[in-house]
Amino acid sequence: MDSNRTMTIDSHFADYSRRVGDLLNGFDWSPVERLAEEMLGCWQTGRQVFFAGNGGSAGNAIHLANDFLYAFTKTSGSGLKVHALPANQAVITCLANDEGYGEIFSLQLAVQANADDVLIVFSGSGNSPNILKALEKARDIGMRSYAVLGYGGGKAKALAGCAIHFPINDMQIAEDMQLIVGHMIMQWLSKHHQSGRNGVPGPNVT
Repeated sequence: MDSNRTMTIDSHFADYSRRVGDLLNGFDWSPVERLAEEMLGCWQTGRQVFFAGNGGSAGNAIHLANDFLYAFTKTSGSGLKVHALPANQAVITCLANDEGYGEIFSLQLAVQANADDVLIVFSGSGNSPNILKALEKARDIGMRSYAVLGYGGGKAKALAGCAIHFPINDMQIAEDMQLIVGHMIMQWLSKHHQSGRNGVPGPNVT
C-alpha cells in the first residue's frame, strides 16, 4: 500500500476517534443517568419502552430493543417490555401509504402506549416530522419522553421531556452516540440484574 495513502487513512481514523473521544470526555452525563433510572423503573414496574428513529437511527432503535428485551438479562421473562416502532414493515408501509410518513410512529403509540410508558427517540437533526409527531403524541398520552440528538438538537430538543444532546455536526458520530448511550444503560441494568439479591431485582426475579 502506498505510504502516503496509509498516512491519509491513519489520519482520518485518528481524527474520527479524537472527535468521538472529545465529545464523550466533555459530556454532562446527568440526562443519561436520568434515562437509566427511568428504564430501571420501567423494568421493575412493567412499564413499556418504545424506541423510534429513521434510517441508521431506526437500525439503532431495533438493535437496542433486542438488547433490552433479552440480552441484558439473558433470563426468560425478565427483560424490559420494549418495542421498536420502525421494526414492522407492514405497519410502517400501511401507515405511510394511508396517513403519511409523518404519522408512522405516532399512530402506533396511539394504539399501544399508556400513560407513564417511555418513548426514546433517536435523531441526528432533531427535526424529522415523524419524530416530532411521536413526541407530541407521547405528551398527549402522558408518556415520559427522551430524545438522543446530534447537531443543534432541532425542535425535538425542546419538545422531549429530557434531551440527551451531543452537539456535533456529523451524522455518523451522532448515530454512534445513540448506541453508546444505549449500551451504557444496558450494562448498568445488567449489573443490577446480576446483583438482584442485593435488593434491586428484575420484575420476575425472586
